[in-house]
Amino acid sequence: MAGLTKDTPIPTEIKAHQKSRQLEIHFDNGTQFLLPYEFLRVFSPSAEVRGHAPGQEKIQAGKREVTVERVEGVGNYAIKLVFSDGHDSGLYSWDCLYDLGQRQETLWQQYLSQLEAAGLSRDPDNTAPASPAPGGCGHHH
Repeated sequence: MAGLTKDTPIPTEIKAHQKSRQLEIHFDNGTQFLLPYEFLRVFSPSAEVRGHAPGQEKIQAGKREVTVERVEGVGNYAIKLVFSDGHDSGLYSWDCLYDLGQRQETLWQQYLSQLEAAGLSRDPDNTAPASPAPGGCGHHH
């Protein structure tokens, strides 16, 4: 993602649909996307998920049931999503949201392949002990 430019599509409407667990986004160029909460969670732009450098990405398993508790505006360039699993450190800029929408099918298939290769599941593991605190490495962007 190249970042925000004068050509970056800007959201005109963002709606959180709790029943279907999807974020509906309409952009000023007429494009609209329905992005599932699970998809947004596993592709969070945070350092916790993406790592601090290429190759440090961490696959996010067990997020099928995740919901978005709050959508918070960040200036005129991004939103912060507060997820039900405590994750809240990713800032979804307009270009990031647009890119996720455009590449949703490809990214999702790659994610499912990575999960399968790692022997992991989209379903939450209710037998594991709760992690001490959300936030991963504690570094927030």
